[in-house]
Amino acid sequence: MAKLSAKEILDSVKEMTVLEVKELVDLMKEELGVDPSAVAVAAPAAGAVQEEGPSTKTVVLKDAGVAKIQVIKVIREITGLGLVEAKGLADNGGNIKENVPAEEANTIKTQLEEAGATVELA
Repeated sequence: MAKLSAKEILDSVKEMTVLEVKELVDLMKEELGVDPSAVAVAAPAAGAVQEEGPSTKTVVLKDAGVAKIQVIKVIREITGLGLVEAKGLADNGGNIKENVPAEEANTIKTQLEEAGATVELA
C-alpha cells in the first residue's frame, strides 16, 4: 500500500461529511489508541496558561486637547454624566471609566482620541 502524504490525507478529510469525520476519529481511537480530539483540546489549554495581562482596564483622560467641546460630548455619551461633571473631567482629567473589559476600554480610548483627547489605559 502506498503511503499517503499529510496533504493528501487532509484533502480527503476536507471532502468528508461531519458524520464521516466522526467515524474516522472513532476508528483512530480504536485502531491506534489515540484520541485526536484530546490532542486538539490540550494544545490551546497549554497556550492559555500564559496571561495576556489584566482583563479589565481603567480609561484615564490626561488632556482634553484643543477640541474640548467635542471631548466633553464624547465623555457625556460614554459615561452618562451631566454637562458640568463632564466639563470638570475634561478640564482636570481623571478616570473616565474604571474596571471595564479591555476591548471596551480600547473602544473608549479610540473615541476620545478621535475627538482630540490624550488618553491612557491603566
